Order: sequence, then C-alpha cells, then structure tokens
Amino acid sequence: MSDEQRDDALVSIRGLKKHFPTKVAWPVQRDLSLSSRAWRSVSRMRTQVRAVDGVSLEIYPGETVGLVGESGCGKSTLGRTLLRLLEPTDGTIEFGGVDITSMAQRDLRPIRRQMQMIFQDPYASLNPRMTVGATVVEPLEIHGLVKSGEEKRARMAALMEKVGLRPDAATRYPHEFSGGQRQRVGIARALAVQPRFIVCDEPISALDVSIQAQIVNLLQDLQSAENLTYLFISHDLKIVQHICDRVAVMYLGRVVELARAADLYRTPMHPYTGALLSAVPLPRPKATRRRVILEGDVPSPIDPPPGCPFHPRCPVKDKPKACMTELPTLRKLSGGSHAACHVAQ
Repeated sequence: MSDEQRDDALVSIRGLKKHFPTKVAWPVQRDLSLSSRAWRSVSRMRTQVRAVDGVSLEIYPGETVGLVGESGCGKSTLGRTLLRLLEPTDGTIEFGGVDITSMAQRDLRPIRRQMQMIFQDPYASLNPRMTVGATVVEPLEIHGLVKSGEEKRARMAALMEKVGLRPDAATRYPHEFSGGQRQRVGIARALAVQPRFIVCDEPISALDVSIQAQIVNLLQDLQSAENLTYLFISHDLKIVQHICDRVAVMYLGRVVELARAADLYRTPMHPYTGALLSAVPLPRPKATRRRVILEGDVPSPIDPPPGCPFHPRCPVKDKPKACMTELPTLRKLSGGSHAACHVAQ
C-alpha cells in the first residue's frame, strides 16, 4: 500500500464512536461548582461505556486490514458499527463514497448486499432449525436474487463447492457438521449476495488449530477469486501478520497504531504494540525476545484516564507531562506508520 493519502477508499470512517448507556452509579457527592443542568450532563457522560471512542480509518479495495487488541478494546463493536448493525453514536461512515451514517434502513438495504460479516462462533451463528442449504440461499431470497427453484438450487450448489463442501450436504443440519465445516457454511452465506467488503470477526478463534490454517487459506483464495476486501478482526497476531496488508491496533476504544504489516511487526512504534508483539512466540527454537509485562489492568471504558489512555500501564520511563494531560492523536511518523503516542518517533 502507498504511504500517500488515497481517495479511492472503499470504506472510510471518521471520528466513529459507539457508546452504550449503563446503570453504573457514579459518585453520589455532587460537584458544587456545577449547575444542576451541567451536573446531569456530566453524570450522563460518565455513565457511558465508550466501546468505540473516535476511530478514523480507511480500507482500500482488495486489501485486508487487520484489527487487533486485548479483549474488550472495541474491535467487534467497531466492525458491527461500520456495517450499521449497531447505530453509531457519533462520526461518519462512508461506503463506496456514499455516506451511510444516517441512511434509512430502506435506502441502506441495497448497500447491505455489498457488506457482509463472518461471525466468530460457527455454532451460534447458524439457525439449528434450518438446513445449511436453506441458510446459504436465505440472503438470495431476501434480496430477490433468485427467481426459480432451479436457479436457487444451482446457486446453492455453486456456493457450497466454492467453500469446499459437497453440494449434497445442503440437506443436512448444522449439528451434523464439524466446527470448520460450519464456518465454511457461514462463509458461503456471506458470499451468497456477491459482496465487495466482508468483516471477518475472529472467524478462526473458535476452531481447532489444525483447521484454522484451512479457513485462512480459503479466505485468501476467495479474496483473490472474488476481488474481496476484508476487515480481519483477530487475537492471533501470527495469523494477522500472515493474512493482512495493514494492521490497526486498538486500545480502550481507540486506534493507537496503524501501519503496514511488515513495518508494524518489524518496528512497532507504540509501546502497547511492542508489548503485544513481545508475547508472540518466535519461529526459531533458540531465539529470544525481551518480554514486556504491562502492569495493572485495562482501565474502565466508563471512566478512561485523562491524557493518553495507556499512560497508567505504559512501560516507557520518564514520560512527558503531556502523556498525563493531553489525548494523543493518530499522527504519521517518518517511517510511514501512524501512532497515537507522545513519545513515538
């Protein structure tokens, strides 16, 4: 990917936020310096779970962007929000140059054909009362893309073969398949309406290690054959390195680093990225790497710390005062990577 700003992004989000209200009680003692109206406003703001808190990102046609971070950092919420499966709290979402942030569901429906999702759990994402064949062709029926039973059966058989399943398996139910086969059914369902963009929400995390490589290879083959664009959400940093062109690292609802995969794994710019990569096993038996142990727990997304959200756990010594007082923005560094860090060079 070029380091220069491009104007052909398939997906573009700007300042995207998704906050969830919560009933967590905030301190009972009121700040007497605030008026009643201002205090109510502050209280409401403080009792919001800031799952996604101001993310800007472009995804270009034909590429795979990885999204990594600890559990609870907002990865899956971001993926669902940019597909409008969750309504954004703030910010903008553009798909193919069209602003879909506030688009009515009726107008959004044709665009939904171009955006699909592969879910994490192949056991929970399939209806146990429907045959896998009915599951695969259901999107075609919803969007009116098949006119006859013969056409439906032909499309169903083609989709099953495309993901490596026998067409005669279409009459069976999900419980008759293994986890890897069920995920293949989920991929076939996502491909049914010939999308341009697919959010892969940890598609291999629930599978055996022996099956994971098969699903990753299938996704890569389909990307090449169908000219697909992926947002690949995962905890597995080795898989992300293998499949992704660029990688975005999330922490507490924000993207803290964005770089080409080769650059990020060779020279991480954000201390949090360095800590994550230090836990990845090296392929050489005798190779060693200094392990970075982060102290403390991830702060609450209800009440993130002031300044840089990572500063309470940051391993960098002699941090500048700005780390505690100023929220860093994602800025471009000399090597072409982007990092939201006051000390990154």
